[in-house]
Amino acid sequence: MSLKDQITEDMKTAMRAKDSERLGTIRLLLAALKQKEVDERIELDDGAVIAIVDKLIKQRKDSIAAFEQAARQDLADKEKSELVVLQAYLPARMSAEETLAAVKAIVAELGASGPGDMGKVMGAVKTRLAGKADMGQVSAAVKTALAGG
Repeated sequence: MSLKDQITEDMKTAMRAKDSERLGTIRLLLAALKQKEVDERIELDDGAVIAIVDKLIKQRKDSIAAFEQAARQDLADKEKSELVVLQAYLPARMSAEETLAAVKAIVAELGASGPGDMGKVMGAVKTRLAGKADMGQVSAAVKTALAGG
């Protein structure tokens, strides 16, 4: 079963259980997936679905930080509950050590040497580790690897 089918099934389950918070978040995710398919006239594969889920998670994290800074805990809590639902659709993430090891291998493979090669390395790393590792962690690992660490 594809990830998109799983999300649709989860929506039906949430409807039956009358879980309105979970249902709202899943509908939001399905709307984002449908929007991408319509805009680009494509059928999304699991990799593309994970990329969209990742984007929505990043938006939630940014919103949580903004709401907490503005002392709006009610809105921050709503975003946190959406974040938990969305994270269920991501594959298990790599640890910081695994990420650093993978990045070092890619840096060695590309023959990158120094901060000037950051763009080239990040391009390769994003395609290989998309959905598997937190991109903030990946960026830090690339900087470390290129600095000779």
